[in-house]
Amino acid sequence: MKNDITKQNDEGAAPVRRDQGLTSNQGTTIADDFNTLKSGVRGPSLLEDFLFREKIFHFDHERIPERVVHARGAGAHGVFRLMDPIPQFSKAGFLSQVGAETEVFVRFSTVVGSRGSTDLARDVRGFAIKFYTSEGIFDLVGNNIPVFFIQDAINFPDLVHAVKPEERNEIPQAASAHNTFWDFASLMPETAHMVMWLMSDRAIPRSYRMMQGFGVNTYKLLNAQGESFFVKFHLKPKLGVHSVVWDEAQKISGRNPDFHRQDLWEAIENGDYPEWDLGVQILTNEQEQSLDFDILDATKVIPEELIPIQYIGTLQLNRNPDNFFAETEQVAFHPGHLVPGIDFSDDPLLQGRLFSYLDTQLSRLGSPNFHELPINKPKNPTHNFRRDGAMRQDIPKDTGNYNPHSIAGGCPYLSNVMSGGSGFESVPAAAEGRKIRKRSETFGDHFSQASTFYNSQSEIGKKHIQDAFSFELGKVTREEVRFRYLGILSVVDKELATIVADRLGLPVPDGLSEETIQTASQIFENYPALDKIKLGFTYPSLSVEYHCDFDTIKTRKIAAILTEGFDLQELKQMQARIKEEGATLDIIADKYGDIIAATGETVKVDYTLVTMDSVLYDALYVVGGNASQEKLASIKKAVCYVDDALKHNKAIAIGGNSNALVQASDLRLVESDKAIVSIRTADDIEVFIQRIAQHRNWQRELANNLL
Repeated sequence: MKNDITKQNDEGAAPVRRDQGLTSNQGTTIADDFNTLKSGVRGPSLLEDFLFREKIFHFDHERIPERVVHARGAGAHGVFRLMDPIPQFSKAGFLSQVGAETEVFVRFSTVVGSRGSTDLARDVRGFAIKFYTSEGIFDLVGNNIPVFFIQDAINFPDLVHAVKPEERNEIPQAASAHNTFWDFASLMPETAHMVMWLMSDRAIPRSYRMMQGFGVNTYKLLNAQGESFFVKFHLKPKLGVHSVVWDEAQKISGRNPDFHRQDLWEAIENGDYPEWDLGVQILTNEQEQSLDFDILDATKVIPEELIPIQYIGTLQLNRNPDNFFAETEQVAFHPGHLVPGIDFSDDPLLQGRLFSYLDTQLSRLGSPNFHELPINKPKNPTHNFRRDGAMRQDIPKDTGNYNPHSIAGGCPYLSNVMSGGSGFESVPAAAEGRKIRKRSETFGDHFSQASTFYNSQSEIGKKHIQDAFSFELGKVTREEVRFRYLGILSVVDKELATIVADRLGLPVPDGLSEETIQTASQIFENYPALDKIKLGFTYPSLSVEYHCDFDTIKTRKIAAILTEGFDLQELKQMQARIKEEGATLDIIADKYGDIIAATGETVKVDYTLVTMDSVLYDALYVVGGNASQEKLASIKKAVCYVDDALKHNKAIAIGGNSNALVQASDLRLVESDKAIVSIRTADDIEVFIQRIAQHRNWQRELANNLL
């Protein structure tokens, strides 16, 4: 009887049939894929072994150049659902048609590190969306931070060279904490605002599912009446914006460098589809003129207190890629992929990106036909006269390969636009002026928004920025670079500069260094920054807390540590409530297998104290039971679980009446803490859930100086 058994691999890919014959790329069946063709069993391999040559040839060329920036990423498929159409602003179908649903592919990434680096580096995160609209591809290629380091794309190669590992030794990987980055930043004051965001908790998100997205650059919308508007794109996560602390990020990098990738993958596999609200910040020409900064300057943010964000739809990710390379690695984004109703502004950073991204695809994917790869192919039919080129996949069947032509029923131009169809139109705008290599003076204020951002943070937000600057500049070995950057901080905020300077053992400079002013003066005819700085403004929307969601623990992960003699009834109560709330409770013990409760019943262990660390969880539950807790108190790894959870400001539940683990850990040093909950009744479990929903007890860090 024919063997018809199928096998499913661990990743859930399509079944591999055991009765299917192995073939070459040309379809030739292969009898032996374990031995090369040789002259005798111990003789030399033969050059005529075309099967071996094909296999090794393909293997040798499996890799393509990684992205220069945003090399490490993760992606997913999904859908954008329009809830509140805006035809009055844009004629783009996916923004103006009631009930429109648009397929998307989203890629998240870090910026600085290589493909093999950690997910938890202190870094900007890419947030790029490919909308497969009925009118063509629209790529929104953004970040999780609304501003950027530089104003003009001509400085981008220098920025990347500076922040990447240093040339001499390729060190450090995926880190800005080194000489060349801070040397560049100290000489380019326009980076000040973005560096403040980079030193904040925004740069170490809890997950991709819990971070904002921004288009960064200013775009334009065009409606059917020919009216144009400036627009900024925003994405707000349904789960709220949450971050980890720096000590935790470093430890996660060691325990699970794929932490964000795995989090996204597992959430989608479990049906916990990540969602974001897509919003637009729309400005008329009159509103744009009323602002005291230039919206074409990518180092500036428009606080939503000034121009409200209108949320118009929901982005949901609901399907993982079938193949990482074919989809996530080969996806090609480009700000120049537009649809009718959306256009560019004159933002000089965006203008430079229009050249760079297209050039990058040719370098990485090896052909101008990269748009024919399935992940990059538009869903609507394409009609044009692009022909030939390496790796062409489409096979044109018409005989007219030029425009205009009259054969075969006419060309697309005659059959579309002439019959009333609507094509892409640029926003009509006058452009005049003499050629010049200078910045507009409206780009000259580099410090007002940096100061506003810092002063808009909560007490813990400011502390984390102070700690981040102290760490990063502490890694700089050139003292003149440290001192020069302290000069920038002294303009942004004197108190911040004083705190960081004290930790570095340096005096606080009076202001910008001569080298910094000289560099800025090469860019501006009259460098106006210090004359224009405006202090005293604060905007709550610039803080993480403004965007937090404290009402749910959905998709959160809680570690339940126990060993023999634990309280099974208490554990079951906790398990039931955590499951009801849409969170996960993992049972962790000192060994795998079945662990015996005080009642003699058993539970199966999910992970051990060695294989899963405290930093990989959002909260900790020490299961009740005197015998269990006394044994845990003697296990160093269990004590470390508690100490790390405490240090990282997480909610901690202590079951039962035992005091053994408390006395063995740093819990004994904390006198009063609302996020440390003793579990005695069902009501205490509810309190614990509320504390998890608060994400972190930042007051613990402020009060106890644990970090």
